Amino acid sequence: MTDYGHELRFGAFITPITARAAEVLSLASLAEREGLDLVSFQDHPYQANFLDTWTLLSVVAARTSRIRVAPNVANLPLRPPVVLARSVATLDVLTGGRVELGLGPGGFLEAIASIGGPSLTPGEGVDALSEAIDIIRAIWNTEGGPLRPLDGHYRIKAARPGPAPAHPVEIWLGAYKRRMLTLTGAKADGWLPSSGYAPPGELGGMNAVIDRAAEDAGRDPAQIRRLYNVEGRFGPGGGFLGGSPRDWAEQLAGLTLEHGMSTYTLMSDSAADLQRFAAEVAPAVRELVGAARARSAGATARAS
Repeated sequence: MTDYGHELRFGAFITPITARAAEVLSLASLAEREGLDLVSFQDHPYQANFLDTWTLLSVVAARTSRIRVAPNVANLPLRPPVVLARSVATLDVLTGGRVELGLGPGGFLEAIASIGGPSLTPGEGVDALSEAIDIIRAIWNTEGGPLRPLDGHYRIKAARPGPAPAHPVEIWLGAYKRRMLTLTGAKADGWLPSSGYAPPGELGGMNAVIDRAAEDAGRDPAQIRRLYNVEGRFGPGGGFLGGSPRDWAEQLAGLTLEHGMSTYTLMSDSAADLQRFAAEVAPAVRELVGAARARSAGATARAS
């Protein structure tokens, strides 16, 4: 059992289709009204039928007042880290601290190159992401001096830090393979996989790689938030997230207690499913996890 003890959060992962722009905005507003904690959007700038993610996040942030917003995940090769850092910090200031940064190396390399992005191998993409994390954090650190000249994937001659975000923005990495999982443990604030690529049965092994890398870097693995993009269907059925809201809640609570997953974002463009997720699943998961944590704390107290 590996419950890292993070506060449970629940969110929405909405497809940013341009032809349904009004519906996208409506779903984002619904997520806030229903009490979800996060609304997020994928970032594929080479997709001509998708809204630009950063513009969309800005509009959603302006139309809401409480919910966090995040790219899920930002396409780093097409968003230079200095500019991205300043965009994130600016929106965080304007929203009073409601922005987090999901970040990835870019999974569709040919599509990225086809619109003028860099032509990188997967390994080069991981190296560039590692550099970018350092650059982004240096831009946010207004107590530091100018960035030192860099001549890696990002050739920076001179850059001053700023603006600072309104709160400590977390960097969450979409990671699946060993090098990315290792980078997550060494440098990231969170791990953000999707259930379609990292099914529940594989979470334990992936988490172990992250934990080992964190320890090797002198970090506490419990500091790294474990997020999970999930999809399913309410109704008769079985398997992962294939039954009633109570079935969903029991499965997600189990993932929290066994693997430390603590933020669940539902990949859905259905208003009804988002409402059920917020109104029925999220409270039940909190109840189940809270009860299990209380039992564990009581057993620890009795043993001491």
